[in-house]
Amino acid sequence: MQAEDTAGRVNLPDTGGAELAVPRKRERKGKLLQLSKYLGPAFVVSVAYIDPGNFATNISGGSKFGYTLVWVIMWSNLMAIFLQTLSAKLGIATGHNLPEMCAKVFPRPVNWVFWIMSEVAAMATDLAEFLGGTLGLNLLFHMPMLYAGLLTGLITFFICYTEKYGQKIVEIIITALVAVISVAYLLEIFLSKPDWAQVGIHTFIPSLPNSEAVMIAVGMLGATVMPHVIYLHSQLVQYRCVDKSDEGKRHHLKMEKIDIALAMNIAFFVNAGMVIVSAAVFNRNGVVVETMQQAHKSLEPLLGSLSSGAFGIALLAAGLSSSAVGTMAGQTVMKGFVNISIPVNLRRLITMLPALIIIAIGINPMKALVLSQVALSFILPLPIIQMLFITGRKDLMGSFVNKKWVQALGILIAAVIILLNAVLLYLTFTGQS
Repeated sequence: MQAEDTAGRVNLPDTGGAELAVPRKRERKGKLLQLSKYLGPAFVVSVAYIDPGNFATNISGGSKFGYTLVWVIMWSNLMAIFLQTLSAKLGIATGHNLPEMCAKVFPRPVNWVFWIMSEVAAMATDLAEFLGGTLGLNLLFHMPMLYAGLLTGLITFFICYTEKYGQKIVEIIITALVAVISVAYLLEIFLSKPDWAQVGIHTFIPSLPNSEAVMIAVGMLGATVMPHVIYLHSQLVQYRCVDKSDEGKRHHLKMEKIDIALAMNIAFFVNAGMVIVSAAVFNRNGVVVETMQQAHKSLEPLLGSLSSGAFGIALLAAGLSSSAVGTMAGQTVMKGFVNISIPVNLRRLITMLPALIIIAIGINPMKALVLSQVALSFILPLPIIQMLFITGRKDLMGSFVNKKWVQALGILIAAVIILLNAVLLYLTFTGQS
């Protein structure tokens, strides 16, 4: 029998709250399982934020100015989170991607202009990413550039081909490559022993020592905020748009915001890691790095073969993953704006051709990389303005329409990006970059 106290109450045995703990564990497990179903789109998108263009600008900035420009990475990341959240919201609220919504809203001749400019951006993006993968193979295995380029193309075809088995497969492959890049830079940071006090100071206190630092800071932003993934993110969320009710859409958007926060902040730590390692290794030893080949070669005597190998692996993973993402974005753009369908493999080959030609005729890959970033800076304002125009309209977005402060913040971010990219263009064409 159970014991009773003097008030006649039954004294239950003390189980230490075990009965409550089990449901809580199940609830937490259920929430994590539910979240895992939504994770993926932002991780695919995050690849654009840690692509070979970022390697070039971050390593250059860290070697020349130490930890001074880490704050640029943080602010670029905050802008990226805002823009990718808007893109995801547009896709979830309307059930269409951004190019498809433009086709509904703007006249057909305007959409043809949008499509042509977006295709140029897709080719410029593919050029940068493709060259990164090629350089990675060249640095790791001493493979001739042309053969490395052809192999990069084959691997990119394979990654994109897996999309026929479902978007989730591609997301898993891309996320695995992001993990490789992250682990490689975690190892680099461990080996380089940075000054964490300086890292903390320069993460939160903006500083631009001279005009060259301004140019590199603008380049960091230009290499971070990429037009093609703004288009792509609004498409990637469609795969999970099951519940079309407002409540279902709000839940989907809530989960996608978590996905974005996780993926973009991983990208932030990788980008910051590039600057921190470059500052701790190159700047501390008075080495100014201008090319990725030089960075790879310089790491070995300073930190050992393990570090230079990690760098090559990270660059290869960044090039392969971002090349696949750029190709996927190109398909979304073509189908959305002008509703043209051509064989997928032919579409991929067309966007890869400029990179293969550049490699075959022996143009300096780093110069080609800079030119591709300049092309992207011309086109970047387009998707931002298109997205703000559509997400600011209640007749298109319903209850998901941008609040006034969101619209104002979006316009401010667009203005800042346009201004800074104009500075990058000016510095490039006046020979100061």
